[in-house]
Amino acid sequence: MKTLTIAASILILAVVLAACSGSPPEPVRYTIDMTEYAFSPPSLDLKVGQDVELTLINSGQLVHEVMFGKDVMMMNNRPSGFQTDMFESTGTTPEVTMTNVMEMDEHGEEETHAGFMVALPQGEGQAVIKFKVTPQMAGEWEMGCFEQDGVHYDAGMKGKVTISR
Repeated sequence: MKTLTIAASILILAVVLAACSGSPPEPVRYTIDMTEYAFSPPSLDLKVGQDVELTLINSGQLVHEVMFGKDVMMMNNRPSGFQTDMFESTGTTPEVTMTNVMEMDEHGEEETHAGFMVALPQGEGQAVIKFKVTPQMAGEWEMGCFEQDGVHYDAGMKGKVTISR
C-alpha cells in the first residue's frame, strides 16, 4: 500500500510539473496595413515568449510609419513619438527586413523621433519586423504614426498592443 501511495504521489507531481512548465506560445504573424489614418488591424494581442512577425504595408497615399511605446511625447504642442519605446526600454532589438523603407521624411530631412521606427512610402515596398516577446514587455502598449508633425496620430493613426503572460 505504501508503494502505491508513493507511486501515485510521484505521478501527480509529474502531472503538476508538466502543466506548470507549459510549452511556449505559438508564433504569431500579423500584416499591418497602414492607410489614412489607421492601422489595420487596430490592435495586436501578443504573449510573453511568443515569436512575432509583423509585415508592414502602406496602401495609403502618404508616407506612414509605425512606432511602439507608451506615453506620447509632445514637441511644439504636437505629438512626436513615445516617451517610453517598447523595444529600447525592454532591451530588445527587433530584426527588420525592408524593401525601400524611408530613413528620411518627405522633405529629405532626417526624422526627429526618438526610439524604434519604421516608415514606408506609399505603395513602394514593405517591411518585416521580427522579435521575441520578453517578460519586460508584458502590459499595454500603443502603436502610432507621427508623420506630418503628429497630424497622423491626432487623426487617429494609433492602435493598441496588449501583451499577456
